[in-house]
Amino acid sequence: MSSVADFLTAEHKTAFSIEVLPPVRGKSIEQVFKTIDRLMPFNPAYINITTHRTEVQYRDMGDGTFQRFTEHTRPGTVAIAAVLKERYHIPTVPHVICSGYSRTELENELIDLEYLGITDLLVLRGDRARGDNRFIPVEGGHSHAAELCRQVEEFNNGKMLNGKEHEPLGERFTFGVAGYPEKHEEAMNIESDIAHLKEKIDSGAKYVVTQMFFDNSRYFAFVERCREAGITVPIIPGIKPLTSLTQQSLLPKTFHIDLPEELAKEFRRCRTNDDVKALGVEWGIAQARELKAANVASIHFYSMNAAASIEAIAKAVY
Repeated sequence: MSSVADFLTAEHKTAFSIEVLPPVRGKSIEQVFKTIDRLMPFNPAYINITTHRTEVQYRDMGDGTFQRFTEHTRPGTVAIAAVLKERYHIPTVPHVICSGYSRTELENELIDLEYLGITDLLVLRGDRARGDNRFIPVEGGHSHAAELCRQVEEFNNGKMLNGKEHEPLGERFTFGVAGYPEKHEEAMNIESDIAHLKEKIDSGAKYVVTQMFFDNSRYFAFVERCREAGITVPIIPGIKPLTSLTQQSLLPKTFHIDLPEELAKEFRRCRTNDDVKALGVEWGIAQARELKAANVASIHFYSMNAAASIEAIAKAVY
């Protein structure tokens, strides 16, 4: 497979792909391996690895004062992408984000990835800093994902931030971007959100991966709106099975998504996390079967704390 983007536009049955998180600082990578090992029987076409911004922390110095410092709580995305590529011989897709990174740091990351032969990316703005009510880029950073898309394309063409130009170092990066079937929380409306998505496509993105959703009609309507706006690239649905009672409020609050009333009604009847997991698998199977019947290029599964549920869904669908 020359690139994930090429694969997604080629003729094939609906593929299976997953997203994993780097371990929290100080934790072993073994849990990542266990998640992937459990899902390998379903032949994932590619594996995404998330990236997390640097967060500001305050340390109590014991004398009545606090020291401000920054910390990556989940470092190692580039290293993990390299390890997974070597271990599983599957394309790995690290997330490259604006949030918490300067243009120079991003250029250095692109250089490292190119040396490692990892040229599939997912380009994202990333979350705003904890406690901020709007996204604020770091000094010398990007405000929007489209700007980062353009930086990657300029890098592909041999243009560096210092103004120097050279022959491209190797294979060009190809990348996808995020889409929001229920609208990004900061967008004024769905029309403006799709206009921003179109800008990312026009800036070089080759496919779209959606935020999680639980109502397939939202996804199909989103695809139709995108096509009407002139977005022709593959739009990959991202889904995540329900796994815990806390998700009744956590998912809508964190990801700004709705649960359809049919699902919400069943969710309210759950009394234990095991009840929720059973419901999540049942709903996930129905979602995935309908998406597969629509011949989507791939179904992307968000696997955090959900490997067992995804395994059960995949067994029923693939």
